[in-house]
Amino acid sequence: MKRHVLLLWMLLCSGRSGAIEPISTSIAVGMAAALTGLLASYQNIFYYFAECCRPEWIALNRTGLAHDLETRLFGQHIASHLILRAVSGFMNNKNPKKPLVLSLHGWTGTGKNFVSELIAENIYREGMDSSFVHVFTSELHFPHASQIDTYKTQLQQWIRGNVSNCAQSLFIFDEMDKMHPGLIDSIKPYLDYYDKLDGVSYGKAIFIFLSNAGGEAIIQTALEFWNAGRKREEIQLKDLENSLSLSVFNNKNSGFWHTNLIDKHLVDFFVPFLPLEFSHVVQCAMAGMSARGLQPDLEVAKQVAGELVYFPKYERIYSSKGCKTIDSKLDYYT
Repeated sequence: MKRHVLLLWMLLCSGRSGAIEPISTSIAVGMAAALTGLLASYQNIFYYFAECCRPEWIALNRTGLAHDLETRLFGQHIASHLILRAVSGFMNNKNPKKPLVLSLHGWTGTGKNFVSELIAENIYREGMDSSFVHVFTSELHFPHASQIDTYKTQLQQWIRGNVSNCAQSLFIFDEMDKMHPGLIDSIKPYLDYYDKLDGVSYGKAIFIFLSNAGGEAIIQTALEFWNAGRKREEIQLKDLENSLSLSVFNNKNSGFWHTNLIDKHLVDFFVPFLPLEFSHVVQCAMAGMSARGLQPDLEVAKQVAGELVYFPKYERIYSSKGCKTIDSKLDYYT
């Protein structure tokens, strides 16, 4: 069927330059009349040939996202719950008043990049390879402080152009803690409560900021709970949200230093990622083996996890790099 429809499409779209003979015109009209009904029946098939900004390619798989957050993300009960509710609520809103803005914070290797990938995988059929998913990294896209004004203009143009192409675009800003202060403020109008700006509506877009900034505040709270003999699962968002936003706002190396995005409350959720314990690193190693098509081996996973550096120095509670180096270590053991 696919080949048949393509041939019909080529017949309709093909033509010759110059004068058209009357008999050719009659034949063409007859063919068009005969094929119009057939093409109308198959019009939606064309949307499956290449990615386009339609529900066939962009739709939230809530069940899939919930399953991935539960089974593939370890030690992040706050982030899992918050991400699922925030993304689901936003995607189910037919007329959002503003884009969804998530700011993910925590120590390296705790799952921030992984979560952004899970979100993309469960919204876009092409996942991170989708032409509607855009990733910006500070050191690659904005390396020179002397060109900050140029970067601001480019960033505005990139976002405006991509949202004009598809309203349901996803923008991921990695390494926010390395971004030049003031750069992110250049896109403030696109994150605000505007129906349209120069004819473009940004309300259906999603912006995700990833940063190590605020990690110290999160670790401090986690240690306080541990020292008090309380389970990490007792830590709630309210225990972290205020100190996290203040820490990020007042940190010159956060990318959000004195930014209007925070001052004007345009960040919908500050999502904390807790430091990972030994048991979580073991889970990462087990998942890594499964991803390679291997039978997970608990003893190997424990051996891999045991080689990482943990802190504080004497208690050795949290992995200093989370699960970041697990894959490379599995190369050695498997």
